[in-house]
Amino acid sequence: MGNILECAYLTKDYKGIRALDHLTFAIPDEGKIVGLLGTNGSGKTTLIKLIAGLLTPTSGTLTVAEKPIGTETKALVAYLPDTHFLNESFSVTQEVEYYKDFFADFDEARAWKMIDELGVGRNQKVRALSKGTKEKLGLILTLARNAKLYIFDEPIAGVDPAAREYILRVIEENKRQDATMIICTHLIGDIEPVLDYVLFLQAGRIVLAGGANDIRKGEGKTIDQLFREVFRW
Repeated sequence: MGNILECAYLTKDYKGIRALDHLTFAIPDEGKIVGLLGTNGSGKTTLIKLIAGLLTPTSGTLTVAEKPIGTETKALVAYLPDTHFLNESFSVTQEVEYYKDFFADFDEARAWKMIDELGVGRNQKVRALSKGTKEKLGLILTLARNAKLYIFDEPIAGVDPAAREYILRVIEENKRQDATMIICTHLIGDIEPVLDYVLFLQAGRIVLAGGANDIRKGEGKTIDQLFREVFRW
């Protein structure tokens, strides 16, 4: 079994500002839910955009399923950004049709099962949905892909507690042994119960990495408590 994700001295600069500083780590291909944890500005979004193939590194290497970032890896990665990306003029059905046409690994039956459970009308326009329901629909469309690596950028930020609970439940219920999920967030208390592995990112560097249970036992603290200590200003 290889690594689903591997970085070696990965560095990214923006006009002289270093966002990622020689990151070196690996995540085994073991079907885990991984927390990419850090404050705003720690480099989380830069890292996941590099993984998704939306940015190019300044130096270092990055591979997904032992393949360099490119066309092959983009077909393996399902990415849910932290910004609204649905077409407001589309109906729910049109969004599903769009995903089905665009992604060869899209499971239409699975998408409709989750959408119907959500209670959203198939002919309802996206613009008529609440913010929380739009977040849920975006999550469902992403999870309906049969990807090897799922990346969720702040999936529970800006939504009410009920929507957070729904989103985390759906993520956990759709966890597969043949796929890895990365949740990028600073809301540790909410996501801690679903995490198998954590990466603490600070100023573009990994400051802590390991199994969630191992860290809790070794430190005698919850991941949330430890996060607050590490990132205390």
